[in-house]
Amino acid sequence: MNLVFYGFHKFFKPGNPILLFKHLRRYGRAAHYRILLHDVVLFHDPDDIREVLIDKAASFGKDRTQRRMKILLGEGLITSDGEAHKRGRRIAAPAFHRQRIQRYAGQIVEIAAAVSSQWQAGQPLDMAAEMMRLALQITARTLFDTEVTAQIHEINDQVNRIMDLYNYLVALPRAELLLDTPLPGMRRFRKSKARLDAVVDGMIGARQAEAAALPGGLEARGDLLSMLLAARDDETGGDGLKLTGEELRDQVLTLFLAGYETVANALAWTWLLLGQNPEAEARLHEELDAVLGGRLPTLEDMPRLEYTGMVLAESMRLYPPAWAMGREALEDVWIGPYHLRKGTMVFFSQYIVHRDPRWFPEPERFKPERFTAEGKAARPRFAYFPFGGGGRQCIGESFAWMEATLALATIAQRWRFALIPEQKIELQPKITLRPKNGIRAVAVARR
Repeated sequence: MNLVFYGFHKFFKPGNPILLFKHLRRYGRAAHYRILLHDVVLFHDPDDIREVLIDKAASFGKDRTQRRMKILLGEGLITSDGEAHKRGRRIAAPAFHRQRIQRYAGQIVEIAAAVSSQWQAGQPLDMAAEMMRLALQITARTLFDTEVTAQIHEINDQVNRIMDLYNYLVALPRAELLLDTPLPGMRRFRKSKARLDAVVDGMIGARQAEAAALPGGLEARGDLLSMLLAARDDETGGDGLKLTGEELRDQVLTLFLAGYETVANALAWTWLLLGQNPEAEARLHEELDAVLGGRLPTLEDMPRLEYTGMVLAESMRLYPPAWAMGREALEDVWIGPYHLRKGTMVFFSQYIVHRDPRWFPEPERFKPERFTAEGKAARPRFAYFPFGGGGRQCIGESFAWMEATLALATIAQRWRFALIPEQKIELQPKITLRPKNGIRAVAVARR
């Protein structure tokens, strides 16, 4: 086997690895490079990605980047591996059952309507910041059954401070061994992580103390935190197989980050694309007017909001919140025609694969009609995978689709957003794909 090797240093910028991935895409189905002594392979073909994530998933574990995320998220669903991940997923799964998450639909619409009612016609907005504010309120209500309190703001602030250190922690060799050193970045990390853990532990402790006084116990509360506290591992049984205090904190941090970062970014990029594509925006408004007739959306409207869903799907094709993912070969393994040695790092980027002209003609064009039932059926499974795939597919995918669809429908029914000209839109690929300088637009009232 020969994989393409290329001196990539001039294309690699720590702040934007997408530039490297875009360059390597030119070399075909797979590209190989080395970082220090580590072999790295970037796959672009859906069949190869399927083999890694599904057919030969047992031959792969989490890659170094995701293992580094344990510094922030501990053994949450994103970072845990092997039996720890399977157990955590079994315990958390009931909290994300379709019937349970549907109860949050009304809250999502209520919060989206309240946030958007605060805007004024002609008001300049940073849509990235506004969508973060919206998603934070939805996450506070659905995860913690509370409003955005000082504690929620504290969690958000500390997560953002740690996110600012993310590239530093990933790039630094053996960063996990340097946590207790006096390096400035490590001191800032320790301070933020200690505060973050204390706030989350305090909220968990308060909820546990409330449980005894609640008729029906924790399950009656209905939020995701209460359901995680009440969950058991049905496969093995026994009180000892509930989530421990540390596991609870790790899962809450993971759900908090995944619950508002991904949806907020997906919505922010959607407003950018709608502002750049007035024909698609007009068709979206036509559907909302026809289906809703001026009222707020409900869960029952979602099957009829077909084009709304297509808009979101196409937005996440072009700007997937989870823009890349990776694995490490646990043993020598063949993927397609390529033999990977044990220890090889394997990456695939949704941002790159979603722009493959074989599956998406005119790939840079925003065209929601790609996501008709027929269009989706004509493509390989891993030509489009914004939520990953296989045994590690995002457990909150259904929740995220519901939240994004209802929020988009609620806001777009009342508002459109005229982009402020000559602004520079830049990618900021960290744990999620953010717009680096925000997305500035002027609110235009539709009614």
